[in-house]
Amino acid sequence: MSAPPPYQNQPQQPYGYQQPPQQPYGYQQAPPQQQYGHPQPPRGPQRPQRPQPTLKHRLIGILVVLPLAAGAAWYMYDYNTNPHSGKHAEEAAASASAEAYEKKHVPKAGDCVKITGPDDSPEVTIVGCDSSEAQYKYGKTVYGGESCGAPYTTSITTTGRHTHYTRCFTKV
Repeated sequence: MSAPPPYQNQPQQPYGYQQPPQQPYGYQQAPPQQQYGHPQPPRGPQRPQRPQPTLKHRLIGILVVLPLAAGAAWYMYDYNTNPHSGKHAEEAAASASAEAYEKKHVPKAGDCVKITGPDDSPEVTIVGCDSSEAQYKYGKTVYGGESCGAPYTTSITTTGRHTHYTRCFTKV
C-alpha cells in the first residue's frame, strides 16, 4: 500500500513537531485549575451591571437639560444686550458715578476749590467762588517734572503707575 497524498491546504510541519490544536474563534480558555493543594478561593462579589437607559429615560433627561441650557443662553444674551439691565446698566452706573466724581473733584480752569485731607493724599473739592469754603482757584495742569511757575502759590503733584502731573492753584 502506498501512503495517502498530502493535504493540499495544510502547512507542512517539520518532522517530530506537532502543533497544538487551535481553538475556534471567540473561544476563551478556562483558567487553569490547581491540581494539587487547596482549590482557589472564589472571586469577590461582582457589581451588578446597570441596565442601559431606555428611550423614555433619555427623553426625560433631554427635557430636563434642554430648558436649563436654553435659560442660561437667554440670560447671557439678555445680560449682554438689554440696554436697561445687565452689563449696560452696570456700565451706565459706573459712567454716571465717574461723571459725578469728576463734576465734584476734577476742577476746570477758573473753578474755585477747597483742599482737604493729609499732605500725602489731598482731596480737591469744587466749591462756588462766592462760598466761604473757597480757598484756591484752579489754574492749569502741567505734566512730567515741570513746575507751576510764578503766579501759582499751591500745587498738588500726582504720581501713579502711568501718570505724573501737577495741578496748579492760586490763593483766593
